[in-house]
Amino acid sequence: MSLDRAKAHLEQFGLAGRIQLFDVSSATVELAAQAVGCAPARIAKTLSFAVDGGCVLIVCAGDTKIDNTKFKAQFHTKATMLTPEQVLDFTGHAVGGVCPFGIDNPAVTTYLDVSLRRFDTVYPAAGNAASAVRLNCEELFALSNSAGWIDVCKNWH
Repeated sequence: MSLDRAKAHLEQFGLAGRIQLFDVSSATVELAAQAVGCAPARIAKTLSFAVDGGCVLIVCAGDTKIDNTKFKAQFHTKATMLTPEQVLDFTGHAVGGVCPFGIDNPAVTTYLDVSLRRFDTVYPAAGNAASAVRLNCEELFALSNSAGWIDVCKNWH
């Protein structure tokens, strides 16, 4: 189960206790913000793209959109989102609960977008569509095994 893998990953760092489980869906930024009780921008959404035969996860602020020009400059390819089936195959997480935790597939590389850095805490999903975990950006960077901070989003400045 995806939630169990994410929880086990967070437990390694003593942070599984921060996972919030909801009786309502948190599958979209808007629903997650309502469930958590925060501004939508503070939801750390995880987007999945096909790059060089693998999967790139970009964790970014909930109020952003991918800037295609910046994406192409960063990854030297067009921004092509994975299908829900591909996301599940690569990450083990279903769309709506995709997070950068508990993924052991070497074909998946995670990056954090700089749009998150304006917040002291953010709320990524924790493996299913009715969960979130409160983290600061340094914790998110470490827990996600991020390959780095990148700037590929627009509409947040």
